[in-house]
Amino acid sequence: MAAGAGAAAAAAAAADPAAVQQAASSSTTAKSSRTAGGAARKAVQPPRGRRSTSDSAGSGNGHGGSSSSRDMVQGPHVTVPQPLPHVLILHTGGTLGMDAKESFDVDPEDPHHLQIKKGTGGIYSGLEPGDMLANLFQQVPELCQFANLDLQVVFNKDSSRMGPREWVQIAKILDKNRQAYDAFLVVHGTDTLAYTAAALSLMLQGFRKPILLTEPDRCADLCHSAYTPPHMALSEVAVCFGGKLMRGNRAQKVNSSNYQAFDSPTYPHLAALGVDVEWNERYLLRVEGGYRPRFNLEPAVIRIPIVPGSDPRVAYGDLAERGVKGVVLEAFGVGNMPDLPQQGWMPWLRQQTKKGLQVYLASQCHLGPLNPELYRSGAMAVQMGVEAGPQMTPECAVVKMMLCLAYPDIPLGLPLAGEL
Repeated sequence: MAAGAGAAAAAAAAADPAAVQQAASSSTTAKSSRTAGGAARKAVQPPRGRRSTSDSAGSGNGHGGSSSSRDMVQGPHVTVPQPLPHVLILHTGGTLGMDAKESFDVDPEDPHHLQIKKGTGGIYSGLEPGDMLANLFQQVPELCQFANLDLQVVFNKDSSRMGPREWVQIAKILDKNRQAYDAFLVVHGTDTLAYTAAALSLMLQGFRKPILLTEPDRCADLCHSAYTPPHMALSEVAVCFGGKLMRGNRAQKVNSSNYQAFDSPTYPHLAALGVDVEWNERYLLRVEGGYRPRFNLEPAVIRIPIVPGSDPRVAYGDLAERGVKGVVLEAFGVGNMPDLPQQGWMPWLRQQTKKGLQVYLASQCHLGPLNPELYRSGAMAVQMGVEAGPQMTPECAVVKMMLCLAYPDIPLGLPLAGEL
């Protein structure tokens, strides 16, 4: 009941611009403190008619809170049980961190490059946690009903600039704060969000607390992300987007601009977040074994789709000689590919695998099983040492190969976090 009512309140508030605008006009305080995890915290006065969900002068445990608090906080649509969960927001980029007046900043990584059009994703290096958390509550005041929130700005990047180095940085912060918070929300741009979600799920195997990734441009997604995980036995990395909760290492960006930008073609949604929360409890990750964080990744991994008529000897050449360590090879259907010698794929694969290039076979299809040995070409590839197993998304396959190359004792076919 609580989860359904909370999501209903979030959805209703997000659907009522007038209410959100009125709430956003409420005052905020400028008092901030430091939590045990090192994240800056802003105590915010909630909109009129609501009571603050945090008290910086509370118990001194870094999360605020007061022993004399009432048992329930009354919101316009929902009653939320106390004590509220403590959620750490990690900001890495996205619309929430943008400031229009800075849209033409010089790129610090390329001083000769200027942003040429307003809104194209400038560099916003002046972002401060306190100001940003106040801005967050002004934009989405409903958040203060659902959790005691702390914010840490990891960096503020266009997600297309993010890769293994940034994934490791985020994972280490989550690891450091694991004991201090009930749940974690990673604010992230959409373009490479699926890669980051897969990376965190594999690097933080057995984390046993909810880690949700979302893009901050939609009020409902932020509210769902802040409220949902602590009220359910969610022990995995998930993507919250468009009213859907999806396993992080199964999510893919399927639309470049639509509200339903993400989907999980190879695995059922964990929950539908709307007027009610509809949980698919049977599909939630059941964590076995202890917590096993890993912070090394081998970045020299690429994706190669097989294109009819292309000769890999010409298109890609000697990848192993150039330092590439792994390839996710996206084949046709269940794992089929051109097999005539003059087409080049079989000779090229034989040469590259002999030189130590690790190749994992994926499919260009979103749905259906991978069964390369059903066809002659796929069977030949497997005999050459190309690995194939249960279907992974290409994004997850790339990240898992990076992890397995850094930790050779982990087979690609070993399930780590529900990715297979």
